[in-house]
Amino acid sequence: MDGPAIADLKSVTAPLNFLVPMAEKPVAYNYEPPPGVPVRTGESEEHWVKIRDARPLIGQLSLDREGFVLLRHQSAVLNFYDEEEIARVYYPECERVIKEATGAARVVAFDHIVRNAAMSAKGNAIKMPAKRVHDDYTAWSAPQRVRDLMGAEAEELLKHRFAIINLWRPISGPVMESPLVLCDAQSLAEENLIASDLKYPDRTGETYSITYNPNQRYYYFPKMEPDEPVLIRCFDSALTGAARFSGHTGFDDPTSPPGAPPRESLEVRTLVFFRPEG
Repeated sequence: MDGPAIADLKSVTAPLNFLVPMAEKPVAYNYEPPPGVPVRTGESEEHWVKIRDARPLIGQLSLDREGFVLLRHQSAVLNFYDEEEIARVYYPECERVIKEATGAARVVAFDHIVRNAAMSAKGNAIKMPAKRVHDDYTAWSAPQRVRDLMGAEAEELLKHRFAIINLWRPISGPVMESPLVLCDAQSLAEENLIASDLKYPDRTGETYSITYNPNQRYYYFPKMEPDEPVLIRCFDSALTGAARFSGHTGFDDPTSPPGAPPRESLEVRTLVFFRPEG
């Protein structure tokens, strides 16, 4: 979104955390690393950026252009902390929502993260809000996830266009603390996408850490409610005509009231397969 369309939007100015450019490849562990090994390599630096209120743009946003959209959807899930219910009820919901929003031939939900600072503790699966600008998948790791998850179908699926789209939803609201901020994909230069290893006990994935560029444009949806999911396109295999990558993070909103309840959110990751062209 450019020019007059954003000139009059309300905004806040807040610090976001970016990777400091470095010579070696950054590494992060998604589990307790070996003794003496840091959980994450690379330094972060704060930059104060303008974060615009995207609510007036809701009807104009596009996954193909900005890389994110806000939808309306009421979930039937009763307990978002129940892993079984998420897999049984919520994964199919997310698949239906994304299929309808994108026109995809097939959507496969495969992973999720619940975030709540008050409930996160060593030994449980609940995470703190992420507070660094990043993208969950790279040009290498997105096809690799298809190979990891889709078995004998993978190589045929990879011959056609596919994407990885996250569905991010508050599970209580309104969100007053650590809201989600999204980078307009049109303003995200390839030179600022830094491939970074993400180590799991059984495999090594790859994400993009993001370095600062004053041309980047950031948006958020103030006071999000549980019926307001956001779709974030983290990867698209199309080389032209669509936003391929999308930066996002939680941020410390200077307008958050003192004592605001911690943000509770759930992010589901999906493989999105499009119909072959022609």
